[in-house]
Amino acid sequence: MAKSPIIQFRPVELPKSGTLVVFAGDNMALGEAARRVDGATDGLITSAANSQGFKGKRSATMLVPLPRGLDANALLVVGLGDLTKLKEADWSKLGGTVMGALPGGPQRDVTVFAETPDAPFTAYQAADFALGMSLRAYTFDIYKSKKSDEDDAVPRTVTIALADAAAAEARWTAAAAIGEGVYVARDLTNEPPNILGPVEFAERAAQLRDLGVEVTIMEPDELERLEMRALLGVAQGSSRPARVAVMEWKNGPAEVKPVAFVGKGVVFDTGGISIKPAAGMEDMKGDMAGAAAVVGTMHALAARKAKVNAIGVIGLVENMPDGNAQRPGDIVKSKSGQTIEIINTDAEGRLVLADLLTYTIERFSPSVVIDLATLTGAIIVALGNYHAGLYSDDDTVAAQLSDSGKATGDLVWRMPLSKDYDQLIDSKVADMKNTGGRWGGSITAAQFLRRFASDATWVHLDVAGTAMGSPSNETSRTFGSGFGVRLLERFVADFYEDGADAIPRGPAA
Repeated sequence: MAKSPIIQFRPVELPKSGTLVVFAGDNMALGEAARRVDGATDGLITSAANSQGFKGKRSATMLVPLPRGLDANALLVVGLGDLTKLKEADWSKLGGTVMGALPGGPQRDVTVFAETPDAPFTAYQAADFALGMSLRAYTFDIYKSKKSDEDDAVPRTVTIALADAAAAEARWTAAAAIGEGVYVARDLTNEPPNILGPVEFAERAAQLRDLGVEVTIMEPDELERLEMRALLGVAQGSSRPARVAVMEWKNGPAEVKPVAFVGKGVVFDTGGISIKPAAGMEDMKGDMAGAAAVVGTMHALAARKAKVNAIGVIGLVENMPDGNAQRPGDIVKSKSGQTIEIINTDAEGRLVLADLLTYTIERFSPSVVIDLATLTGAIIVALGNYHAGLYSDDDTVAAQLSDSGKATGDLVWRMPLSKDYDQLIDSKVADMKNTGGRWGGSITAAQFLRRFASDATWVHLDVAGTAMGSPSNETSRTFGSGFGVRLLERFVADFYEDGADAIPRGPAA
């Protein structure tokens, strides 16, 4: 499990070694420090751009090894494109682009002149840029006995040089905590299923106690006493016992209701009796990415000491097809008292979430409850891998989450809920069935969960296409993306935190 390079902020000064990074806008517009570099090297930046056809387009890069007139071993020029089109989420993407373009070897110390052609980066922009570099540096190679040559491309130290280095350093303290939370979620999602079972996952969640989070781990006897029989029904085919972890961060006013996050934690999903095809089943180690995002979010909030009351509840089970496994045709009674006819044992995540939603709402009376789950392949058919599906009856909260997604790059798209879809899960022999047929599968899954949300302000995020196996992008090159951590952390900071302005944000340029 990789660690982020050491990131520091300093005043602008030419480096004595390593790689120097400068930026150029459209048509090779340079900032003050970059112009000084160009002058000190007899127009090296300009001449190299002319010879390579580099014009400063967004995310384009130009590497100049052994630049004359500089002590640095390499010079990397990165395009910003049209500055008026830069949005807040683009600064972390820019950091990821730079990290991906860095050379390895002796250039592993990096200095970044953090400026646009018009002005230095703001403290917010510099911290977001650094976060993008940190996220792109992540690798999961703990089980490799031989490391690849790509490991040398991760720098030892990154110095981000700008005039107001102290302000950027202060912003980075919070941004680094967010990055740690994403790393936690990625590590959990990437772990192989023989290593990370329900018990081991719960132990990982318990490590949040080191940050001041109260963590309670509930075992099967307690879950049976709490009548979480829908959740336990999923676990009954596995030799690995279920766990539920409850994480409480209390740093807001005592009288203020908490915001609650609920995560599906199916550590491996064979489909149970309704077994999945063999091809691609190895990816089902990531069927706990919703729970991983909840743990990562709680880590981020606690690490930056967010002024909020937050609850994280995750249900940890393994869905296996042994002789004791749940069968199609079974009827289970959920914690809410509602009965569920099992049509397909591969529609198991919603059974876990049903009991968790009831428990969380009854115990904590949260101001809002958001569940995250790699719930359906149907959401990937609908939205692909670039947006998570968002379901809610609350227009305000849905809009807030959409704004948080646009600010961080963890994008969501609101999907419909209605009585027409809801009737598809009515059962002739129980209160409901756990699938509504082939069409609109993500919607009928959300309609199922809605029946357990009571009168709470509730949001369901189907992250099947974004949290695991999603396409590589500027800040993620790994199976587990950590999707949801930045989204939820930003949502808390902007709309639920008590007087906080603690994460890197601000004008685009």
